[in-house]
Amino acid sequence: MIVRIVKLTFKNENIARFKQLFGETNERIRRFSGCNFLALYQDRENPAVFFTYSHWKSENYLEQYRGSDFFKGVWAKTKVLFAEEPQAWSVNAIKTLN
Repeated sequence: MIVRIVKLTFKNENIARFKQLFGETNERIRRFSGCNFLALYQDRENPAVFFTYSHWKSENYLEQYRGSDFFKGVWAKTKVLFAEEPQAWSVNAIKTLN
């Protein structure tokens, strides 16, 4: 399993728009083939900073998602809202406890 972590920093005036956009698209992202989990977190100290965590069955599924027209459309709407360049990591899940 691949865990994708993305740090997103928005201009303060764009926070509400990002939350709206995520709300409009999160179910479709979660239902994308190979996605087992999706979460959005907001930093407690800086409300302009968000993190997305998504779990993918494999790197191949993640790449299919990133190459999709759906992702390209959502990303085009999201990236214009940024205050800083996003940062992203793909990591292997070693252990998860619920």
